[in-house]
Parts: sequence; structure tokens; C-alpha cells
Amino acid sequence: MQEFFENVSRYPRYLISFILGTLLVAFSPLLPLFKRPVTAVAAIGFLIAGFAFIAFTLRAMLALDAV
Repeated sequence: MQEFFENVSRYPRYLISFILGTLLVAFSPLLPLFKRPVTAVAAIGFLIAGFAFIAFTLRAMLALDAV
């Protein structure tokens, strides 16, 4: 039984490392864009617009704004 709990206690560390690794792989191609101010502003604008698009789409699909 001790081995079971020892094994289960490893999963949160695996989850954190998996999420950090995925974010690193996803955002590493974007890092050169942040070296120049003009492209940094454009990249931040596109990221905010993308998150807003996803949020508005999910709200419409799930009817969260309907009263």
C-alpha cells in the first residue's frame, strides 16, 4: 500500500512538468518576436485577440450570457 501512495504522489510533479514543457514548446517560436518593440506589440495584440476570440466563442457555444 505504501508503494501505491508513493506512486500516486508522483503524478502532480509529472503534471506540472508536462504543462511547463508544453508551454515552453508552444511559446519558444514566439520569443524572437519580442526582441523588437513593434513586433512585440503586434504579438501581444494577437495573443490577447486570440484569447478573447476563444472566450467569446465558448460563451456563445455554452450560452453563458443568456439569462
